[in-house]
Amino acid sequence: MNLHEYQAKELLRKYGIKTPQGEVISEKDEAGEVFKKLNLSRALLKAQVHSGGRGKAGGIKIVNSPDEAVKVASELIGKTLVTHQTGSTGKPVHKLLIEETLVVEKELYVGIVIDRKNNCAVLMASAEGGMEIEELARKSPDKVIKYSLHPHLGLQPYQARQLAYTLAENIEQTLRPVFYAQNVNLFLNFSRLFIENDCSLAEINPLIINKERGLVALDAKINIDERALFRHQDLLAMRDVSQEHPIEYEASKFDISYIGLDGNIGCMVNGAGLAMATMDLIKLHGGEPANFLDVGGGASKEQVANAFKLLISNKNVKAILINIFGGIMKCDVIAEGISAAVKEVGLHLPMVVRLEGTNVEIGKDILKKSGLNIISANTMNDAAAKVVTFANK
Repeated sequence: MNLHEYQAKELLRKYGIKTPQGEVISEKDEAGEVFKKLNLSRALLKAQVHSGGRGKAGGIKIVNSPDEAVKVASELIGKTLVTHQTGSTGKPVHKLLIEETLVVEKELYVGIVIDRKNNCAVLMASAEGGMEIEELARKSPDKVIKYSLHPHLGLQPYQARQLAYTLAENIEQTLRPVFYAQNVNLFLNFSRLFIENDCSLAEINPLIINKERGLVALDAKINIDERALFRHQDLLAMRDVSQEHPIEYEASKFDISYIGLDGNIGCMVNGAGLAMATMDLIKLHGGEPANFLDVGGGASKEQVANAFKLLISNKNVKAILINIFGGIMKCDVIAEGISAAVKEVGLHLPMVVRLEGTNVEIGKDILKKSGLNIISANTMNDAAAKVVTFANK
């Protein structure tokens, strides 16, 4: 689950990490009031969407008066912001963060991600933060310092001190006293934040040095592991479903893995590997999958029916491919779920079904007796070829 910037900064402040003075609004008229309330002469208006690249997409503006704040807020609130990360559909802007501007003496970067290869969290830091940090990591990986974190203890004090000394080598001499005054505690607290809140990603970019305030998190991004949200009801309350794909959100209610794509062939498969192979075959035959949908190895008849409803709720879908290998998931359960869903909602799209595995003959018999207009396929390749033909008609 992603947090908005203003929510991420609330969490940072709980762990003693400084952020700029600011306030979030949802109505354009509030912009002028907040500008006056914060006693600002200049402010940043930042669109709150779950995406990076907001500045380049026009989602961050500088204003110099309450009237200008209202004007810019009226342009941003209600807008759909399209960035390089959102795709052409963009993300709706419902809230703005109004913040003070600060003098940036130096930009740094600090982030923590999951290293799945080594099964641990890794803290990364660089003395060169800012919008081009990803490019820096690609071209000059030696400028990014990394420390593996203990799964329970997190970053150790000696590691935080080592990190501080290494970063300081690339910081101007006059700024080092400001940097040294806070850096170790900031790194340790940031590590605690990551572990205690079951984060899957946390980054401060840029972390700036300001002579008056010290180290300040100018921007922040935090993602929470959804599987751990039952432990964090306070964080779950921050979920903004308007930023999520509506079908993906519905799928999460039924514990179904669904990711929306841009194609026109709806796919229902059991098992992530089989789902990926199915989409590859569709592409190989010149088609475009509309989704990744994995009903899992032990789905019930009701889950299958709900998964089928999710498929046909996508208006871009022109044909459906159901590809099931029955192991734990029995073919007759799939067939019963499909039959129940089609009879409930109706179906006017061509549907290709390939069943194989446990109770396959029973499953095929159920579909045959259902009276549904189903195109059978014996192999994955045959199924992919047929569904692409129907989708392109």
